[in-house]
Amino acid sequence: MTFESKLMCGIILITIPSIEYGGHFLLTVLSGRFTKIEFNAFQKAMFRAGHAHAGVIVILSLVCQLLADHVALPLGVMWFVRGAIPTSALLISGGFFFSSMTPNATQPNKLVALIYIGALLLAAGLITLGVGLLI
Repeated sequence: MTFESKLMCGIILITIPSIEYGGHFLLTVLSGRFTKIEFNAFQKAMFRAGHAHAGVIVILSLVCQLLADHVALPLGVMWFVRGAIPTSALLISGGFFFSSMTPNATQPNKLVALIYIGALLLAAGLITLGVGLLI
């Protein structure tokens, strides 16, 4: 494992308690124990999606850090790959949460764009890594 992988994996692992806290929040909301604000079905579904995407993409980004050790790409492109995938987890999950936070929301607000930006960043990082592994 290279220094770069260790650095990025360490940073990524430190973010996981925030995902755990999100899971605790989600469980509290879904069980009806969160009484400060009433969330509707749309908001609960968006919270579920945001939490699931965060967890899955963070695990994927850890795997990609190790794969990135085995590609021959220019240094700048390598750092793009190393940063793009975990950053996409923040953008996509944040898009789900923030686009549904207005009171009584029944459809996403303009912050839903974060999901699309994150998805494009994720795709660019994964395709670049994949091509790097094939060459």
